[in-house]
Amino acid sequence: MHLSENEGIEGAVFVVTGGVGFVGAALCKELVRRGAREVRSFDLRLTSRWSRDLKDHGVRCIRGDVACKADVERSLRGADCVFHLASYGMSGKQMLQFGRVDEVNINGTCHVLEACVELGIGRLVYVSTYNVVYGGKEIVNGNESLPYFPLDEHLDSYGRSKSIAEQLVLKSNGRPLKKKKGKNLYTCAIRPAAIYGPGEDRHLPRIVSLAKLGLLPFKVGEPTVKTDWIYVDNLVLALVLASMGLLDDIPGTKGQPVAAGQPYFVSDGSPVNTFEFLRPILRSLDYDVPKASLSVPRALSLGKVIGAVYTLLYPWLDKWWLPQPFILPAEVYKVGVTHYFSFLKAREELGYVPMVSPREGVASTIAYLQERKRKSLDGPTINAWVFSIIGMASLFAAACLPEMGPVRYLRALSLFFFRSMWMVRFVFAAAVSAHVGEATYAWRLAKRVDPANARGWFWQTFALGIFSLRFLLKRAN
Repeated sequence: MHLSENEGIEGAVFVVTGGVGFVGAALCKELVRRGAREVRSFDLRLTSRWSRDLKDHGVRCIRGDVACKADVERSLRGADCVFHLASYGMSGKQMLQFGRVDEVNINGTCHVLEACVELGIGRLVYVSTYNVVYGGKEIVNGNESLPYFPLDEHLDSYGRSKSIAEQLVLKSNGRPLKKKKGKNLYTCAIRPAAIYGPGEDRHLPRIVSLAKLGLLPFKVGEPTVKTDWIYVDNLVLALVLASMGLLDDIPGTKGQPVAAGQPYFVSDGSPVNTFEFLRPILRSLDYDVPKASLSVPRALSLGKVIGAVYTLLYPWLDKWWLPQPFILPAEVYKVGVTHYFSFLKAREELGYVPMVSPREGVASTIAYLQERKRKSLDGPTINAWVFSIIGMASLFAAACLPEMGPVRYLRALSLFFFRSMWMVRFVFAAAVSAHVGEATYAWRLAKRVDPANARGWFWQTFALGIFSLRFLLKRAN
């Protein structure tokens, strides 16, 4: 497909569902750059880290829920093309919120399809996932001829719901538009690999947070396991090309768009072991790379246990204080079993060729994460937190609380080391004084070297003492 760079974009109106997210925001800005008359971001969130940048680029941000038909119709009215990116349940706690996953991914997609038909919108590009054909069985250099993975065998509701939604989208290709006689709705699906890049907010931040706390103790699967990744700019390019592939007025197509009703796998084209992909990123941040390995069956068992625990906590899954689960069964298969695909079909039919190499993409991602680390509060692993909190709490109990329950054992242990209650209380008072002094010094030092996080450095150093202060001293140097 040989078209001009801005074919079907200049002068057109676009709606991007999930437009204030990582990929959605990048797509909105690219459409503006290519000359779109109007770009609308339709998202449940009104603001995000990209919302100001979107407004600066002239993107119209509309708040609404794809699960609400009225919101969808209001946002899509007058559009020429829709990019449907909005989804729910890709990773972490969201994967276990089954009702919301179906509501957004299936019902929301139905609302978008119906709105396109009702409002006369001729092009719909759907962002799907590898999971529509992958469910834990090895796939080497797969392609679009693979059948859908059986719905009742999916380990997570995300993969199942995205599979249903993609099939609905592709089967809706060719539906007549009610407001434009003789015109049809043309649809296609882009199946991206795991997405990365500066600002990615689903996978890498979660992994980095675990590594920071020392909670990445092992790899999953064999070193020979390979999976695909895709840099955000490459995905945006694929989406733009897909929208061009749905144009029905291109000479030589006889009114039948080349991408109509078609799915496409897209990636950087360089499958790699997930933990080898993460190695340079974690090392650049001075975090440990896991050395031990856990087999897929054992990791799967661990994931099922964690999933069961979090299922019991279902009413609180959307609470900020409940941390993300360490790993879930579907995530075990994502990193522990080889599955990568060819983008030959996308190259031949859409003209897709990755414009950013993996080396360049990882380098820009590292630069972003390093800058983010410099602007945020750094600290020790979970071991230091446990040692400091339990140690200070035990000293307080032994020195100050009445002798009852477990306090008597803590007091006996303290007396074994310090020989007298006077010395126990003196050690506790000295420890508190040291923490207060270190926290005060940290606050004053942070005012000079990291003023945005001065309060955070104070409280963290008050809790952890030297374990926290040494990170601030390193930053000051």
